[in-house]
This record gives sequence, C-alpha cells and structure tokens, in this order.
Amino acid sequence: MRKRAAASGAIGAMVLPIIGLGCMGGVESSDNQETAATTTVQGALTSKGATDPGPRPGPAGAGAPVTPQPINADSASAQAAAAVACFPGLSSTMQKLCEQAVIRFQETDSVSGTVGTESGVGLGPTFNGNNCAMCHAQPAVLGTSPGLNSPQNSVPNPQVALATLDGARNTVPSFITAAGPVREARFKTDGGVHDLYTIAGRPDAPGCNATQPNFSAALAANNVIFRIPTPLFGGGLIENVPEMELEANLQTSTNSSLGIAGTLNRSGNDGTITRFGWKAQNKSVTIFASEAYNVEQGVSNLGFPNEREDGASNLQGCMSFNATPEDNTNFSSTGTASDVSSDVLNFALAIQLSKPATPTLPPGVSQNTVTQGSNQFVNVGCANCHTPTLTTAASSFDPALNDVTFHPYSDIALHNMGTGLSDGITQGNAGPQQFRTAPLWGVGQRLFFLHDGRTSDLTVAIAAHASSGSEANAVINNFNSLSESDQQAVLDFLRSL
Repeated sequence: MRKRAAASGAIGAMVLPIIGLGCMGGVESSDNQETAATTTVQGALTSKGATDPGPRPGPAGAGAPVTPQPINADSASAQAAAAVACFPGLSSTMQKLCEQAVIRFQETDSVSGTVGTESGVGLGPTFNGNNCAMCHAQPAVLGTSPGLNSPQNSVPNPQVALATLDGARNTVPSFITAAGPVREARFKTDGGVHDLYTIAGRPDAPGCNATQPNFSAALAANNVIFRIPTPLFGGGLIENVPEMELEANLQTSTNSSLGIAGTLNRSGNDGTITRFGWKAQNKSVTIFASEAYNVEQGVSNLGFPNEREDGASNLQGCMSFNATPEDNTNFSSTGTASDVSSDVLNFALAIQLSKPATPTLPPGVSQNTVTQGSNQFVNVGCANCHTPTLTTAASSFDPALNDVTFHPYSDIALHNMGTGLSDGITQGNAGPQQFRTAPLWGVGQRLFFLHDGRTSDLTVAIAAHASSGSEANAVINNFNSLSESDQQAVLDFLRSL
C-alpha cells in the first residue's frame, strides 16, 4: 500500500500461423529431482541437431519499461512510458487508469514505507520479493522472471541481493542463484509457500527476530518444490472468456488417439472455472493479485486481510508494525480512480487492461520457416492442448475489450503430465500430476521454462512433457519423429511468439 499523507493476441504487422505446443507448463521439483529430471530429458531432442535459438532479441513484445523509484503514478512522463503496456483502443479515461495501474504495479515496499525510495507499506513479516515487477520483469514489466541471459535487460536474480537489503539478516537458500530464476518454495508436507526471507534486522522492524524456514533440511528430505512467476500480460482477456466457450473448446480438443483429455479446474465456492496460476487454482485476476501480494510480499490486503506465518519461526514482535489490512482503499484521496484504489486493485487493473505479446520474426528466421514450424506443430498434435484462439465476451471495462479474438495458445485446462512431472501438490481439483496448459504467447522472449525454471532450453522443456501417464506422450513421440529441419522450424516458431 502506498504511504498516505496525514486485442487480440497478435498485434502488429506480422501475421503468424496459429498453433500450439503440447502442455508447456512443466514441473516443480526439489533440487535432487531437478538434477535427475534434467539429466533424463537432455538429449532426447538433440540427437537430430535441432537447437533452441534462445530468447528473441529486440524490443519487448509486451509489458512496460521500468518506472524509477519512488514511483509517482501522477507523473506524465511515467504514464507515457507505461502506455506501451496497455491494450490498444482504450478510452482516454481507461488508458490513463491503465498507465497509472502499471506504475503502481512497480511500487517497492518496506515495512512502513519509511526506508529510502521504498514507499510502499506492509512488507513482511516474511517475503519472497518487495515489488511485483521484481519478479514479473522479462522482457518487461508484467512479464516473467528476469535473468542474466535476457537480451532486453540482463540482470542477476534480484532475490540474491534482497536477502540482506536494508540490513535484513537472511541467508540465501541454495536454490536461489544469481544466474537462476526468481523462485518461491513450497513444502510438500503442507502444500504451502514458505517464504525465503524475514524482515528481522531491518531498521523498520525493530524487535523482530524471526528466523527463516530450514530449507537445507527440507531439501535433504525431498520436501521442497519450486515455482517461477507466470507472465501476466493479456490476463484480462483470459479472465473474460465465457465458460461455455472453454467447455466447448475442451470437448473439441479431446483426442483419445493421442491420449489427450484434460479437465477444467473449478472453484469450490461457486463451481465456476478457475483460470490463473500454474494449476489454474485462482478464479480471477483480482484474487491472483491479492494472494500474491500477501504471499510473496507479506502485505495484508482486502482479499487476504491477515498477516501470515508460513513456516518462519520466532515471529513474536514481527506481526504488528501496521494496522491491517495494510493495503486498503484510500478513503481520504480526492485524486484519480487509481489514487483512490488499493494496490491490489491497481495490480489487477494493470493485468486486466494490458495487451498480450506481439509475435515477431527472430533474426535470421523467415516467415516460411515459421509457417513450416507451425504446420508441424499442428501435425504432431500440439494444438490439442495449446488452443490457438479464444474470444472474450463483452467487457464492462471498455468497449475496446468487447468480443476480442486473441491467441493465448492455451485451453486454460488441467492436463495429466505424468509421474515425471508430479509435484506432490494439490490445488483445488488439480492433483499432483495435473498442470494448467501454460499460455505460449510471449514464449519467444522467455528465459526459463517449466514450473520450477529448471531449464532455459526449449528442447529440454519439450522433452520433459513425456513421462509415464502423461497426456503429452504421443505428441512428444510425434515431435521426436520429425526431421531435424522440421524440429528446428518448430523451435524457431516458438521463439517468434
């Protein structure tokens, strides 16, 4: 919370064939599982010589550039920079709201908003990050995990420096590395997120002596799995697809000869389809943002109004620095809709009003090659999970968002990915082997793949789809049967998205 004073998926000139890829979501694993799984799948798709060309260089296909701290959502220059993230054709009122929401998305939190440029309130008592855009940064704000191999913005994993920022007394866990992805850790024994760090030692947390979870012991017991950030751009379109369309699409894409079935995760409250998160466990963008603010940054809010413990020890004296919820409607504001609204509403609006990724040809790749690759994806059966096209209903946000046909490359459904990708976690109706089909829009500039970010190589990610019981086995077998030229075209196609 700020400290208070008393279109379609293929936007642009390039026209790409519309196809999909298996169930490119992947797995969460412990460190031991990660090593074993990577060893197993490496080489499965390399015998013919096809290689991942790597993240596509050039301008970001979606999202916004970073806003300097401390943020100022009323700054005209900051709004102009953020405008690139917004869906085209919005009314002037909604365009400004989108710009301000994208700026608010980048607010950096401290415990009470009193440390340096960290103007947000509510960090801790435990946390994985101090800014939404710290995790959702590649290829730009609203994206996914940043990294050193980014052509757009090469940076080390910010979670390393975060451990001791502002005097905090934390040890960096072994699975957080400068060259690796931003990660959260879940314990299999309870399924919950156990935050990496505590606020103990910070000048704005006097008297707090909280200690981190014992990650070394949990790793030794094979009790830890990881997740990396999902890209958020275009999320408002996914949110507004009618339920009947998702149901009909799943029925159409089911293919018994390929072993593809799938199911839609649903809310235990109203029975409607849930769509967001690695297991499609969150019903809406607002719930997704509210939970993340509470779980990842420790900020209590209107959706999750209480401070959480999440496995840290010695939390006495760490839970009551601020009144709760720490993020609330700014009832005293007389400013814009963004100024009056809570952080989580702004975060949700930034996602709901954003445009999806724009496909672009990678350097040295022709349109003919992309077409070849997309045709082969169709031929091997990838589009049965990664639905090429969906259409929204009418939107109450803005007429520009009415009846939008877009290309997420996802059916938003859960699929059984087999024993090799089982993570031991159940969320909603999604069991340990089930994962949501990860949308492929923007995959051309993604740095890390699979739920735990275990690889930066698309060939490894594709191969990891195959294991005992996986719905993708026949599709992967078909892919492995392609010629080297066709496999390479598939990889080039993916890097064009």
